[in-house]
Amino acid sequence: MDFPQTLRAARRGRHLSQLDLALRAGTTQRHLSFMESGRSRPGRTMVVRLGESMELPLRERNELLTAAGYAPVYPRTPLDDPALTHVRAALGHILTGHLPYPAVVVDADHELVLANDAFGLLTEGVAEHLLRPPVNVLRLSLHPQGLAPRIVNLAQWARHILDRVPPGDLREELSGYVPHAEPGHDHVGFAVPVRLRSAHGELRLTTTITTFATALDVTVAELKLEAFLPADAATAAVLAGGSRAADHGDGPGTARRPAVTRGTGSRR
Repeated sequence: MDFPQTLRAARRGRHLSQLDLALRAGTTQRHLSFMESGRSRPGRTMVVRLGESMELPLRERNELLTAAGYAPVYPRTPLDDPALTHVRAALGHILTGHLPYPAVVVDADHELVLANDAFGLLTEGVAEHLLRPPVNVLRLSLHPQGLAPRIVNLAQWARHILDRVPPGDLREELSGYVPHAEPGHDHVGFAVPVRLRSAHGELRLTTTITTFATALDVTVAELKLEAFLPADAATAAVLAGGSRAADHGDGPGTARRPAVTRGTGSRR
């Protein structure tokens, strides 16, 4: 799309009127209308301001700049680049600090970047081919040879996952793995706990997602840290017990520094 179409689509996608966006960006509705009709070519600073005003993801801000004829201003640095050493260190610290509970870091394609040792609890019995890099954590969750056979509330959990995936090949693939089920009156979206069968009984886990809200690098801005938390006392006890066993050498390690599965951006 050219710049007028790209700008108009972005604005409408965020349910903003021309007046709303003009006020946010410090311009006039007339000027914005001229930009969307192609009668006025904005300067680079204005394009950056429009992207910021719409709170576009950094990747989309770069696309807006490119459509306007300018070079992207937000870098996409591979995660294994020395410039992001501090980011890797921070993620490793957070993941280790979340033990004994599982936690992972994924990129914009939902591919695994980092995981703490407790993540092994979730991948018990998973087919080896699903664990070969790059590991897509959504496919890992719903594939018949992945976690799916162990998920008690698969239909409900699958809807929770599919709600996060935009239309496309991945969503179509994932939809084919799970039975269709309309949400019931008790469907609460993001708060859905996953009920997972394990050797220690049923585990109930809920999730939180953390992002780098102030990042100015596309790679960093697109990273998501997903942490699994016990949804009941029994699950908390099982996870804590696993940690104690590891400390005495009776179970899998849970305090080692997470390993990088692959550097984000390495194949783009």
